[in-house]
Amino acid sequence: QVKLEESGGGSVQAGGSLRLSCTASPNIDSTNVMGWFRQAPGKEREGVSATQTGGGATDYGDSVDGRFTASLDKANNAVYLYMKSLRPEDTAIYYCAAADRIGSILAGRIEALDAWGQGTPVTVSS
Repeated sequence: QVKLEESGGGSVQAGGSLRLSCTASPNIDSTNVMGWFRQAPGKEREGVSATQTGGGATDYGDSVDGRFTASLDKANNAVYLYMKSLRPEDTAIYYCAAADRIGSILAGRIEALDAWGQGTPVTVSS
């Protein structure tokens, strides 16, 4: 089973940028789709991005589309999430996830995921 480890979270002011990283072991090719979901205190899980590891196609959640960009780095078995124009409502724990289908990650369906990491916190202050 693939193991995922996130890094790169932190605190930033509104309008700022952050890049999250996720490393997959043993390798990224053991997954069909890799992406990110988030969960803020008291709120439901929300899909952020999901990328097909074979073809590279990426879909995004509606609330981040146009502000967040996901990318794969197969040489380093990693997926990145570059977040810009951050808003206070983006504050959450961000989790890296692996799944068979893009929709499983974007729907935030834990039961449909192959694996997810421990999460990394992102705090955006106004």
